[in-house]
Amino acid sequence: MPYIPFTDEQKVLANSVDLEQFLRMRGERLERVGREHKLIYYDGSGKHDSITLRGSTWFDHKNQVGGGAIKFMQEFYDMDFQTAVQELLGQTVTPLSHSPPKAIAKEEKKEFKLPESNGNMHRVYAYLIKQRFIAPDIISHFAKQHTLYEDKEYHNAVFVGTDENGVPRQAHKRSTNSFGKTFRITCEGSDTKYSFSHFGKSEKLFVFEAPIDMMSFLTLYPQYWQKYSYIAMNGVYENAVLTALKNHSNLNEIVLCVDNDEGGIEAVDRLRDILNENGYSNVKRLAPEFKDWNEVLKAQNGVEPLPAVLHKRKDEYLKEVSELGYLKCRPDKLISQIYATFKNGQYKYLAEYALAGSAFFMPKSERINSECQAFERLQNKLKGSYKPYTDNGKKAQKQRNLQDCVQAVLRDLKQTVRTREQSINTAKMLYQLADSAVRLSVEETLSAPMQENIESEDIISEPEPCMEFS
Repeated sequence: MPYIPFTDEQKVLANSVDLEQFLRMRGERLERVGREHKLIYYDGSGKHDSITLRGSTWFDHKNQVGGGAIKFMQEFYDMDFQTAVQELLGQTVTPLSHSPPKAIAKEEKKEFKLPESNGNMHRVYAYLIKQRFIAPDIISHFAKQHTLYEDKEYHNAVFVGTDENGVPRQAHKRSTNSFGKTFRITCEGSDTKYSFSHFGKSEKLFVFEAPIDMMSFLTLYPQYWQKYSYIAMNGVYENAVLTALKNHSNLNEIVLCVDNDEGGIEAVDRLRDILNENGYSNVKRLAPEFKDWNEVLKAQNGVEPLPAVLHKRKDEYLKEVSELGYLKCRPDKLISQIYATFKNGQYKYLAEYALAGSAFFMPKSERINSECQAFERLQNKLKGSYKPYTDNGKKAQKQRNLQDCVQAVLRDLKQTVRTREQSINTAKMLYQLADSAVRLSVEETLSAPMQENIESEDIISEPEPCMEFS
């Protein structure tokens, strides 16, 4: 294909295409899971569902790779950069296979087989004890269960996930070197419905991102640990957690012990939503003081730990919502106020007018004593319901969302007479408008110091692929 000089705007637009809508229109099968969608396809080995989509981003949990819309077309439909951008912009329409060719190549694994075991576990013990400070008795417990061992070829630590009958179905290898890059990979043929775990008789299940986090937690809190249940997800993929809950009917309380960083903070809300949709409402969060549980263990052993990482977008959203000031709603002026603030890019004022309007149109029974109190109540609702994993869209997409909200609200406000139900609907639309305005304002605040520099096909948008109970 001849080179096409796409503009930066075209590249950004292509990379911000909503993959769920795009793929559904092309005939792919998708299943909703919480706020995400799974791409479903079949081949000779059965059903595959390891690829999740959220807005313009995707992540293949089995192969641990992800990115934006352009990379998706390149990765799974074998398109070059030029073709991928054309397809996403709608300049060309190529029939897509219902089974992405590269995805099949990756998914058509050999039959699952555990890596050959070494004659001893000297390197694994040395690594986990000396570098990770895991208690020897914790290591020995899993070694005796044959769910932790050292492979013969590279001396990696191998963490094994077994099914309900104790049969190995999944294995995750991690390098034990003290230098160079960390090596971590899920073994070919692994069934992601299973993962490294321990199940006790208690009703409580502790959920971790990685096996070392889980073992670190057990080292930190060793008393009666075997009566509880623990599972490592190898990331923030819910598949193994849902399978564990299905296979162990005694479990009814889930404690999310994911990392205290941006990915972990997003995972808490995402996993909580998925668990709620599957009938598990008793979900709590336990966050480490530092970045993860092994960093807490390091700190106790005199090693400088990696700190917890704040979620900049979430913190900025909560800050901006807190700073919204009440402006008494003038229904006869609301249309012009919303239009002017949107046109001038005054998103904070737009949010204030919209939230005040929402308070005005709320039923009197819900306004408590005044519209001002109703405004504060809605303000708190915005803060309490914000979930950062739903807010990863590009700035261009948020601008389009806000424009759609403004247009819908302006049409609605032209009604001169409305029923109680219509007033409630107006209040909801204005509340949504306020939320969209704040989200775009946050995006502008976070991107202000940085200039986007898109020169070629290196457009990457990696998905975002503690402690107090909350």
